[in-house]
Order: sequence, then C-alpha cells, then structure tokens
Amino acid sequence: MDLADRHAPSRLRTLPSWLLNQTALVASRLVGDELARVGLRRPHYAVMAALQEVGPASQADLGRRTTIDRSDMVATLDELGEAGLLDRAPDPTDRRRNLVTLTAAGRRRLRQLDRTLADVQGELLAPLSAGERRQLVALLTRVLDHHAATLRSPS
Repeated sequence: MDLADRHAPSRLRTLPSWLLNQTALVASRLVGDELARVGLRRPHYAVMAALQEVGPASQADLGRRTTIDRSDMVATLDELGEAGLLDRAPDPTDRRRNLVTLTAAGRRRLRQLDRTLADVQGELLAPLSAGERRQLVALLTRVLDHHAATLRSPS
C-alpha cells in the first residue's frame, strides 16, 4: 500500500469494500509486474489456464470462461500463437470455427507461471499464516460466488 493509504480516514479503513479495492490494487500491481517481467499479461495466463483445465476450446468459449472481450481475445490468441504456446485448427465438428489448444511449450510455460504466481501470492499474503490464507480464500470465494449471478447478468 502507498503511504497515503495507511493514513486514509479511519472511516474508510473500516469498509470491507475499500480494503478489498486497495488490496486488489496491490495484487494487480504485483501480478502485472511479474507477468510483464516474463513478457506476458494477465489475459495470456487466463487463456492458458482455461485451456489446461478444459482442453481444446473455441475462441468464443474461451472468452466466456475468461471474461475476455472478443476483440481482445483475438489479439491474445495471436500473441500466444506467435510465441508457440497454443495452436489453432479447424474444429472437425464445425469447420466454421477454430479450436484452440495449448502446445507442449504452452503447458511448460503455464507450469512456470503457476510457480511464479504462487510466489507472488506469497508476497501479497506475507503477513498471514497458512491457515489465515486458506480462510481468506474461502471467504472471498463465498462472497464472489454469492454475487456471481449479478456479475454475469446485465443490469
């Protein structure tokens, strides 16, 4: 946190929404800086993680799973393809669309990124014990899952 954040009005420092936002800013900077150091961005990691989890997928399905906009998805896939981290090939069941697949190099890079991001999580959550980290993840997951329907539906 920036020095100004530590001196924020106490009224703000008691609001979970403010605390979550400030922590998210720190987390975003830490993750973004570390991914940039290895020449990648968050959407690259999200796409690779989705492909590892679900296997070959269409561009549209990847967009839904990662919440990456269609126009940004094209650029992200192009960048990952140029780096040799994924392949695109016509879907044998529907020649109008492509299936995106993680390459062996992509799987290796994803394992490296997982280790790197685990280190970043450790840095972010350094003041917490292992049990407190698990509890924080469980609580944040509960809050996010509760609001998932609201986040997905247009208001």
